[in-house]
Amino acid sequence: MQTDNLPLFPLSSVLFPGGHLSLRIFEPRYLDMVRDCARSDSGFGVCLILEGEESGEPSVPAAVGTVARITDFHTLPDGLLGIHAQGGDRFSVLSTRVRDNGLIQGDIEYLSGETVVPVPADCGLLATILERIHDQAGGEYSRFERSHYDDASWVGFRLAEFLPLEQPERQMLLQLDDPVDRLNQLMHFLPRFQRD
Repeated sequence: MQTDNLPLFPLSSVLFPGGHLSLRIFEPRYLDMVRDCARSDSGFGVCLILEGEESGEPSVPAAVGTVARITDFHTLPDGLLGIHAQGGDRFSVLSTRVRDNGLIQGDIEYLSGETVVPVPADCGLLATILERIHDQAGGEYSRFERSHYDDASWVGFRLAEFLPLEQPERQMLLQLDDPVDRLNQLMHFLPRFQRD
């Protein structure tokens, strides 16, 4: 397994591989992190917060996160820095330390990429629901290639973003290594969202 050292950005949300993230950057430690990532064309790690807050004292990050790569910078109406990032590989946090500026630095191990597995017939409803959600959302969501809806990993990650799940449930889905297990778990959650 490949290891690395990444700055970690604990958030109160979960980033999935292939997912998109928009952030408002105002704390000096994260301004420094964004500058360093831009200079070295590197990513940063996004982890769900287990204890603490997004700003202020360093918080406790979950043990599994996703690498985020910055795709765009812009100035927000309030003058702060805004960034867009895209989720890449999943990783496991081996150890952390807090730098002088309060930024959490993590020694991480990349998790194996998921192989393309077809959506099983008994989970086909999930692909149909996702396609309808994307059609209703329009814009970039309506332009995904049809073949994506046959990929169990892609369908699982995209549905986990859209369904109104609790953050610990999203974290559990991120941590699953088998895309079919992830779909089965989503099937288990599904009755909660069906109208009577």
